[in-house]
Amino acid sequence: METILDSQAIQKLLPHRYPFLLVDRIIELIPRERIVGVKQVSINEPFFQGHFPGAPVMPGVLVVEALAQVGAVLALREIEDRDQKLVLFTGIKEARFRRPVVPGDTLILEVTAMRMGSRVQRMRGEATVDGQLAADADIMSMIADRGSAV
Repeated sequence: METILDSQAIQKLLPHRYPFLLVDRIIELIPRERIVGVKQVSINEPFFQGHFPGAPVMPGVLVVEALAQVGAVLALREIEDRDQKLVLFTGIKEARFRRPVVPGDTLILEVTAMRMGSRVQRMRGEATVDGQLAADADIMSMIADRGSAV
């Protein structure tokens, strides 16, 4: 898997930082159409401490968040003043969790644009592990000025 964007490049686009940055690299990118990211799931993730002791499972909401972050990379790459913008969730539809994501998994995060407006986006995300669907969802977001988002 060739790396298109590494973690340093992703952090130039997204405001997220550890422990909430949930994408390690981008391996495929077709502007305004499709993007694929990778998250190496490690036992050192802070959420495993309590979810669940003795049987660690990545929370499904964080799998969806990882998909949204990959989608945000796709959206923000198209905006010139992206350092002044945030991509905010506006909706999640049809989310399904199909298999647990556990330490040691390589989570492949594929997001396809369904609507890429200058302000509003709708995307379809699929998270897989070893070719098996782990989760999928329709994700809606909007681009906001950083100063007005707080």
